[in-house]
Amino acid sequence: MVSFDYKLAVTTLHELRKSGERKSDLVVSLGENLIQQGYTGKLGDEVWAVYEQIFIAALDLGNVLLADKCLDNLDKRFPESPRVKILKGMKLEAEDNLDAALAMYENILQDDDANVAAIKRRIAVYKAKGQDQQAIEALTRYLDAFYSDAESWLELSALYLSFHLYQQAGFCLEELILLQPQNHFYHLKYAEILYTSDNITVALKEFCRVVELCEDNVRALCGIKLCTSRLLNLPINAITSSSASTNSSFSLDMKTISDLNDLAIERLSIIYSKNQRGGNRANEIKNVISDWLKQS
Repeated sequence: MVSFDYKLAVTTLHELRKSGERKSDLVVSLGENLIQQGYTGKLGDEVWAVYEQIFIAALDLGNVLLADKCLDNLDKRFPESPRVKILKGMKLEAEDNLDAALAMYENILQDDDANVAAIKRRIAVYKAKGQDQQAIEALTRYLDAFYSDAESWLELSALYLSFHLYQQAGFCLEELILLQPQNHFYHLKYAEILYTSDNITVALKEFCRVVELCEDNVRALCGIKLCTSRLLNLPINAITSSSASTNSSFSLDMKTISDLNDLAIERLSIIYSKNQRGGNRANEIKNVISDWLKQS
């Protein structure tokens, strides 16, 4: 039987906290060994961060006994801590006692209205209760104070999209692009929102930007193909008018559109030719893709 290396376990847990990775199965496995074999007494003050980490992982896996054990130790050491109260609220959420969890977070925010963890948990409860409008309002207020929180901008965009509010969702992605202009994923999300809202010329520009940042991105190449195919079927004066209305340096003419269409078809054909393997079914899929790419 392999002996348990508690020093390696503690190092692993520390690295996971540092990287922000959850890996709940691994955390629970290591945590149970640390607790059951009595190694927590050797951790010094780091034990409290470890207890919190194990608690969250145990909630993820529905391991109530382990979660309760960690929470009890934290509560005894920090009985009035807002951080521990938030953990209690998370346990109430896991038990589907959403009203009690919301009351817990409201209580924390009465004493400290800038408690980010409590604000975010309250938003999570609103979403779990199906109160998306309250979640949108709370996220908007939060982002007024904490503008640089990219994750929350993305969350707000998703909420707007659930109501088909494409302009508002697009605004969230514009803010994300300002925050992280080299993140190709944000440009891609923005391009897809623009395409859905029928803003084809600007969508094409953003899909091109994605390919510039991340060569051979399949979703972006498909987006270029879709945009250019639509534009090629429009009257020339409609394309010129649409391009001028974007107030952009992105020049659109029939040759540019046609060249982009050809480029997208060429790159997608190469990508799918490389990736398709495995008999008749793979050939059928390849043929379907090839037929679609030939359409314009």
